[in-house]
This record gives sequence, C-alpha cells and structure tokens, in this order.
Amino acid sequence: MGRDATNLAYIVTIVSFILALRFLSHPATARRGNQIGAVGMLVAIAVTFANTTVVSYWEIVVGMIVGGACGAVAARRVKMTAMPQMVALFNGVGGGAAALISLAEFHILAPAAGHLQRDISISLVLSALIGSISFAGSMVAFAKLQELVRGRPITYPGQKVGNLLLFGACVAAGVVIVAGFEHQWLLVALCLGAGLFGILFVLPIGGADMPVVISLLNAFTGLAAAATGFELENNVLIVAGMLVGASGTLLTVKMGRAMNRSIANVLFGAFGTVAASGAAAAASNGGTVRSATADDVAVMLAYAHRVIIVPGYGLAVAQAQQDVRQLADLLEGKGVNVSYAIHPVAGRMPGHMNVLLAEANVPYPQLKEMDEINPEFPQTDVALVIGANDVVNVDARNNPGSPIYGMPILNVDQAAAVVVLKRSMNPGFAGIDNPLFQNPKTVMLFGDAKDSIDELIAAAKAL
Repeated sequence: MGRDATNLAYIVTIVSFILALRFLSHPATARRGNQIGAVGMLVAIAVTFANTTVVSYWEIVVGMIVGGACGAVAARRVKMTAMPQMVALFNGVGGGAAALISLAEFHILAPAAGHLQRDISISLVLSALIGSISFAGSMVAFAKLQELVRGRPITYPGQKVGNLLLFGACVAAGVVIVAGFEHQWLLVALCLGAGLFGILFVLPIGGADMPVVISLLNAFTGLAAAATGFELENNVLIVAGMLVGASGTLLTVKMGRAMNRSIANVLFGAFGTVAASGAAAAASNGGTVRSATADDVAVMLAYAHRVIIVPGYGLAVAQAQQDVRQLADLLEGKGVNVSYAIHPVAGRMPGHMNVLLAEANVPYPQLKEMDEINPEFPQTDVALVIGANDVVNVDARNNPGSPIYGMPILNVDQAAAVVVLKRSMNPGFAGIDNPLFQNPKTVMLFGDAKDSIDELIAAAKAL
C-alpha cells in the first residue's frame, strides 16, 4: 500500500476519532461515538496490515487475539461499579505500551544509526518518561480504587523534595540520552525511575481526588502515545495521542474547577490525610441525627410533588442502580416528578454516575448537571441522597475553615426535606464530616443502599 493511500486512509481514521469524541460528550450519543471510534480503529488496523514494511504478521495477530480477548472479557464481566478501576488499568496499559515501544525502538535504531536524530531521541525519551509515569501511577490508582491500597493519602517526611529530586534525575537522564550518550541501560534506568516517580506521585493523592487523577493520567498516556507516533513516523498515532492528551487535560481542568481547587492542590495537597469521626463531629457541634424507617420515607416520597435523587459512590458499591430506576418508575406512576442531580465529581471517575444510571436505562433527560438542577432544589419536596457525602457537604458553602470550602455542591439542603441513605455516620471518601446530617430537615435511613431502596419500593407499593 503506497504512502499516499496510507495517509488518505489514516485521515478517515482521524476524522472517525474526532467524531467519536464529539459523540462521547453526551450520554445519549455515547454509544454511537464508541461505534464510530471502533470503525476508525478497524480502518487503522487494516491499513497497518496492508503496509509493506510489516516484518511479522503473525506476531501482530497474536497480539490482537490476546488483547482482543482481554478487552472482550473485561467488557462483558466487569461491573459498572468497577468501571473506574478498569479505566485506570487500561489507561496504565497504554502508557506501559508506549514505554516498551520506546525501549524496543531505541534498541533497534541506536546501534543502526550510530547517533539518533535529535527529534527521534527526544520522542523516545518523552515516550519512555511519560509512559512509565502513566503506567505506574495508573496501577496505584487502580489499587486504591480496588481497595488493595488504602484510599487515604500515604505520605512520608520529605516526600515532595524526594519526588522533585527523583523527577529531576529522570529528566537529567533523558537530557544525557538526547545529548548523545545513547546506552540502553540508561533508558531502562530512566523508565524504572519514572515508574517509581509515578508510584510516589499518586500515593499521596486521596481517593476523593481520583476523578482528577484518572483524567490527568489519561492525558499522560495520550501524550506518550503521540510521542510514540513520532518515533514510528505514524500520523494517526500522533493525532490520536494528541486528541487523548488534549481531552484529558481539559477534563482535568474541569474536574479541578468542579471542586474549586487548583490542580496543584489536588496533586500535592494530600487532601484527606486527617479525618474526624462522624460521631465526634456531631458531639462537638451539638447536632443531633434523626433516623427514619422505610415506611416513613416511603410516605414522604409517595405524597411528594417533586423528588430529586442524588446518586453517589455508595449507590455504585451497593449496585442499586436498577432498584433506583424501579423506585423512580413507581413514584412517577403515583404522579411524582422525579429527576437526578449529577455532580461532576460524584463517584470515582468523570461521568461515573451517568454511566451507572445509563446501565439502568434511566431516561437521559432526567439526568441533570449541577448548574441545571441547583435552582430547582428550593421547589423540591424531597431530596433523596443515596450514598453521596462530599458533593452535598454544606461546609463547602458555609464554613470558611473547611478544607473543601468554595467547592460547588448540590444544594440539597434547600429542599423542603432531605433523606440520606447511608450505611453509617462515617465520613465520605474525602474524610470530612457533613453538617447536613444534623440539619433539622434531614432524616437518615441507615443500611445498605440496595436493601433500603427495596424496602422503600415495598412500602410505597403498599400505600
């Protein structure tokens, strides 16, 4: 296949990827976006097989079979509750692949060329550096989300200085390679050092900040892939990598703004290191917590005119999305207006709640973003908070001394009544207590979210 024909086919792939991103920006068109992206990737694979420079077709086929099988199994078996972990894992694999390609290309090109061209050596170093950071950091993010490592920040004395020195050493090694000291062991050392930095970089970041971290690591993987494209002189890889890098960066900034915190504070602030217990907080401010039965809450919901459901990570853990949809259908059958309030950083990855509720076939028009739904809370009879804590924490609006002060929240406290479904009074993933739970208009329904919602459904049917 000629170079002109290859580039023309790659243009089809690039346009497909751009359209895929466009459609993925809204839940209603996300499925179409995935399909268009898959078609674009299929074109890219076909062009690769038609390329006359391919040395070993069977190795490519074996790689496709293994990778395709892993992807198919993951797509079928991984639950929506584990989607953040899968995203982190797949993202890390992409970064690791970029780093491995840089090592392989360096091994092939350096001896053959004598001295590498400056642009190629820079691309190799960037791919190895960024890819290794993304791989190791994503593995730590996966471990935190999977609760293999504790979600709270893990810090040690002098950590920031140590990380800075380690990163500086990795950059220095890259500069030496680009300057002409082209030895394989030095690039291997750079990858190992960058991997260690990726681990130490993510360990002090709390689980509450995982949406930002996942977005940032996704951007890193995109940049590593783009650098790999320069190594391989592959235009589609360059463009695809930059698309991922740009979209990941924009999403990172958006997530930071949603929490009213700078990216530097998220990455280096070790947010959530110290946390007081919920009981201690209630005792210190003299607040009282009112609990209710499922029968009491069912009456509140069934005779309301308007109910807003606020989903959080607790909903995902309980795998109660189908039950929530059933409860909403039941309430709508009784004439209740039901909608869902979606906070940008609810859950453990961007769009986590949207994906979860889409799996339960919740109508897209009922999913409303924070800016759209907040003005509606004052006209709402009941705000039903399911497993959410930090995104409804009123300290973010009322307490200048709170670590989350200034973070935009869902104004559930402005509803006529608030019902909170939680397992216990333990604070959320950010480790911050929530005065909303002691608000006189708030009642708590304690227990597993799925069990509690099933009880609500049974009680509401009996009315």
